Formats: sequence, structure tokens, C-alpha cells
Amino acid sequence: MAQPETRVTKQRLAVAEALGEVDDFATAQELHRWLVDTQKKVSLATVYRLLQSMADDGLVDVLRSGDGEARFRQCLTEVHHHHLVCRVCSKTVEVLAPAVERWAARVAQENGFTDPEHTVEIYGLCEECRRAAS
Repeated sequence: MAQPETRVTKQRLAVAEALGEVDDFATAQELHRWLVDTQKKVSLATVYRLLQSMADDGLVDVLRSGDGEARFRQCLTEVHHHHLVCRVCSKTVEVLAPAVERWAARVAQENGFTDPEHTVEIYGLCEECRRAAS
């Protein structure tokens, strides 16, 4: 069944603009603060709802911090991907991982599942933070 087309509203455009202004992942509260500071009238609840909708549509990446808070950014690539995340500075790199895709499909099939979906975040130290710690 086809997905219903998502309406493009002023609020959705404002949230997309806010996402375009951040270099890395941002929380809904941080994006809302930017919207307030730039005189855009979008409630925090609407920011949360729009970010979830954009994530569902594959337009934004979502990472969960250690305390479970969601952080968002516009996808840099349009294909399914995963992330390398620095534990110190939170620098994030998008990576394609065809071996992970094959593994997920195989594990699902072996267990009688279909249409597997997954997210993979690999946490480590980026080169700059590793050098700084040396």
C-alpha cells in the first residue's frame, strides 16, 4: 500500500531550515530554541512530531544519547546507512555497510522473519580526540 504524501507546511519547512543550520546532531529542544530565536512560531510539541515524521520518511538521522534522548540531523546520504560516533566529541560519520545488511537479512530469514529493519551505531574515538588523549 502506498504511503500517504506528507504535507509540506510552514512549520515543517521551518524545522527543515533549523536542521540545515546545525552541523551535527541536535535535540528537538535545541532546534526549537533556534526556531524561537529566529522568530519562527513552532511549538516544541510540533517540532517533536515533525522530527519523528521526517525520521519515518528517511529525511533525518536519529541517534539516541546515553540518557536515551533523541538527536536529529538531516541525512547526508539518501541510502540506508549507519554511523560511527565519537564518544568524546560526538563527531559522526555516515557509513555504508553491505555486510551488515546481508547479515541482518540472513538472521531474519533463519528465524522466520521478513522485512528486517535495523540501526547500527558504532561508538569509538575519532582521530582528533585520540590524538588529544595521547
